[in-house]
Amino acid sequence: MEEHLTVGRVAELTGVSVRTLHHYDEIALVRPSARTAAGYRVYSAGDVERLREVLAYRRLGFGLREIADLVDDPATDAVAHLRRLRGLLLEQRDRAAAMVTALDRELEARAMGIRTTPEEQLKVFGARLYEVIGSAYPATRRTEPRIAAQVWEALGDARTVLNVGAGTGSYEPPDREVTAVEPSAVMRAQRPAGAAPCVAAAAERLPFEDRSFDAAMAFSTVHHWHDPIAGLREMQRVARRVVVFTHDASDAGWRRRFWLSRDYLPEVSGLVAGRPPVDRLARVIGARMEPVLIPWDCADGFFEAYWRRPEAYLEEEVRRAVSVWARVGPEAEQRAVAMLSADLSSGRWAERNRDLVDLDAAELGLRLLVA
Repeated sequence: MEEHLTVGRVAELTGVSVRTLHHYDEIALVRPSARTAAGYRVYSAGDVERLREVLAYRRLGFGLREIADLVDDPATDAVAHLRRLRGLLLEQRDRAAAMVTALDRELEARAMGIRTTPEEQLKVFGARLYEVIGSAYPATRRTEPRIAAQVWEALGDARTVLNVGAGTGSYEPPDREVTAVEPSAVMRAQRPAGAAPCVAAAAERLPFEDRSFDAAMAFSTVHHWHDPIAGLREMQRVARRVVVFTHDASDAGWRRRFWLSRDYLPEVSGLVAGRPPVDRLARVIGARMEPVLIPWDCADGFFEAYWRRPEAYLEEEVRRAVSVWARVGPEAEQRAVAMLSADLSSGRWAERNRDLVDLDAAELGLRLLVA
């Protein structure tokens, strides 16, 4: 017979308060679905399995909305959840072990009277950016079908596709033979069951022979690469066609056109300082540039996606899934959010951006490079 557990017993086994379990019930995250002969609600085996997943994601730092999206994903079964959780826990363990090692070294140095430099002290926190922002991706970073259609059309008749800096694989074409490359363990762990095979590697050193693929694509990732030009040349080496989704970071193309970077987050300008401009990237691989319009209801929550929905930028989970916010730092983020909140309340934002209200799509400097 299937074993049923009372709320009190579940609280005892998990160390989670009865109040928390009742809250999960109220928000329909985990509801005890069975009943005893006396009519009391109890957890079935399936309920316990779902609760186990919720608690595991919670202890990894995911928010409740993110967790709901993860556990309700129809494409992910129990085994896929276990594999994903295992990968995330291993990554957390490895980061903790690396920090312990670094701290032990500093303790040894101080015992010998040696003071570490500021740079050395900060290296203990030097995880890749995606290790910080990656856990927020499942909640807000989804494929936008209108942008995906433009990317897939640019792939032409390619049958084999290499997706470089693939992340969770949102824009991988479903009707082609795809191989993914992603350096972040957090991102790799969040790839859904049935996703393309993923290789742990960097764009600048792709582990493939020349002309191994019909096409190589990179979606919203070039700005994270250590050497974008080297990465693009590698893509061109291993594939006959290259398709890159990126942005024009010039004043005319992006920084002064998008109200968020223009009016609230000028620090964005500093993030692109010294990076190769988009026209140079295009020249390196002999690519043509196509503008990519952002629909007002864009499903993918990248930086510019909420240009007509400014309230979204006040939400923590939206910001956590966008690398810009992590890179500008908490002080700039808090200031920008406070200013935007005040302008939305006062009506100043609406007055300043009244020309956006009737637009179905906006041109904010996003570009598709096709070579």
